[in-house]
Amino acid sequence: MRGMLWQPALAAFVIALLCLRVLVSDFGRRLVLDRPNERSLHQHPVPRTGGLAIIAGVAAGCLVGEPGFGVTLGLAAALAVVSFLDDIFDLRTSIRLALHLVAASATLLVELRFPGWVLFVVFVLAIAWYANLYNFMDGSDGLAGGMALIGFGAYAVAAALSGVHPLAELSVVLAAASAAFLTRNFHPASIFMGDVGSVPLGFLAGALGLIGWNDGVWPIWFPILVFAPFVCDATLTLIKRLLRGERVWQAHRDHYYQRLVRMSFGHRGTAAVEYAVMLACTATALFARDASVPGQVATLAGAVAVLASIAVWVDIRWARHLRDSREATA
Repeated sequence: MRGMLWQPALAAFVIALLCLRVLVSDFGRRLVLDRPNERSLHQHPVPRTGGLAIIAGVAAGCLVGEPGFGVTLGLAAALAVVSFLDDIFDLRTSIRLALHLVAASATLLVELRFPGWVLFVVFVLAIAWYANLYNFMDGSDGLAGGMALIGFGAYAVAAALSGVHPLAELSVVLAAASAAFLTRNFHPASIFMGDVGSVPLGFLAGALGLIGWNDGVWPIWFPILVFAPFVCDATLTLIKRLLRGERVWQAHRDHYYQRLVRMSFGHRGTAAVEYAVMLACTATALFARDASVPGQVATLAGAVAVLASIAVWVDIRWARHLRDSREATA
C-alpha cells in the first residue's frame, strides 16, 4: 500500500469529479454565484463553489491513503469553512487575515522543528501570503487549477524521489483533485474555485513547502520557484499598488494575468502562456533540487532573469494596449 500513490489519487479525482457534477447542476448553482462586475473577467454569473469539490476529493484521497499531516489538513479545512462564509457574507479583511496567521502559526508549531523567533515570524507571514496570493490569482479560467495541478504535482515528484511517501501521497491527492476541477474550470468555465478552494490550496502550498524543507526533501527556495508564476505576479502587483498609494485589499484588474486576458490573449491564450511558465519553473526546480550550491544559485539567477523579462514584456505590451485604446476612442 505504501508505494501505491495511484489509489488515493484516483479516489480524489473521482470524488471531486462527482461533486462537480452536483455543483454545476441547477441545485448547485443556487449556492453561491459569482456575478460579474467592473473588475471581473467573466461575462455571466458562474458558481464559485468548485473548492468544495476539491476539498471532498482531497478528503476521499486521504481516507484511502492516510498520508498523515492531520493538524495541517484540519487547519486547511477550518480555513475552507471561513473562506466559504466569506464567499457568502464577505467577511472583514482583518478577520480573514488574523485567521490565516493563526493557522500558519499552528501548523509551524506542530509540523516543524521550531526555527527560532525570527524565522518563525518570516515563515508565518510566508504561509499567510501564499494563502492570500493564491486567492488573488484565482481570477482567470483554468489558472488556479492549473497551478495546483502542476505545483502539487512537482511536490509529489520531489517527495517520491526522496522516498518521503506521506508528503508525496498528500501532494498527489491535491494534484488529482485539482485536475478534476480543471475539467469544469477550463475556458469557458462552468464553475469557479472560490475562496473556499483558493485559500486552503494556497495555505497548503506554503505549509507543505516548508514541511518538505524541514524534512530535507528540497531546499528552501524550491516551493518559491515551483509556485513562482503566482508568487511573482501577486507580489509585484502588490508592490506596485502600494507605491501608487492604492487600497491593496480591494479587488482590481492589475495583475499580469489579468492584463494578458484583457489584451489579445483571452482566457485560453493566457492559460497556455501561464501553463508554459509553470511547467518551466517546476522542471527547473526539480532539475536543480539536488544540484551543487553554485548550480542552485545559477539556476535561481536565471529563473529570476527570465521571470523579470516576462514581467517587463507584459508591462510594455500593456502600455501599448492602453495607448492604442486611447487613440481608438479619441
